[in-house]
Amino acid sequence: MKVKDVPQVGKLGLTVTWPGRNGLIRRTLVTPRNPRSAKQQVIRQNLATRAAAYDQLTDAQQEAWIATAAQVRSNATLGQSGPLTGLQLFTKVNCALLEIGAPTVSVPPAQPQISPLPVDGLEITNTAGAIAIKLHTTDAPPDGTMLRGCAPQNSGCRRAVSYRVLGLLDTPANSYVDITSAYTGRFGVPAVGKRVFVSVNATVNGYQGIPLVFSARVPAGS
Repeated sequence: MKVKDVPQVGKLGLTVTWPGRNGLIRRTLVTPRNPRSAKQQVIRQNLATRAAAYDQLTDAQQEAWIATAAQVRSNATLGQSGPLTGLQLFTKVNCALLEIGAPTVSVPPAQPQISPLPVDGLEITNTAGAIAIKLHTTDAPPDGTMLRGCAPQNSGCRRAVSYRVLGLLDTPANSYVDITSAYTGRFGVPAVGKRVFVSVNATVNGYQGIPLVFSARVPAGS
């Protein structure tokens, strides 16, 4: 239900609150379904092993992560953010490296300047029922560019949620990166008229750039 209250998010007693499009939304707290998918298990295992690895660092190494983390702020929630802890930055950087198949680090890397990605659009074609989903590029995306997507949405949707990792972007061919297999392998072939959302972001030294989000509707067959 919609409520009038001070801005807030998260659990409170037996309810959970989050900011909706037209104000605060509050509902009864329900434990979400836990499918324990293979990808979920890998992510959870990565978090657990990296947290344990932080305990094995020397005092000097931990102090270096703490000092670096003080310059890195969390994502803002309700306009508020704060510096990360050394443990948070350590797990954040190393889990991002594991996602792209890169080796983990014990020393905090310098925070890089991440250049804008050379990706400028999503195109979907339907040739006699064969759906193709491609990203248009102006240059080859750098190694470690992550692709995420969410399940097909109704055409009127303009902001999707629940993005899932689909893998790394391949090298483009003729200014396009074909992501059909990556998307349909996770969500199935989208129906005609549905809207597809994907996002891409660079990963440099374990730091992730701001995602670029693209969407397109599945056209009727030609």
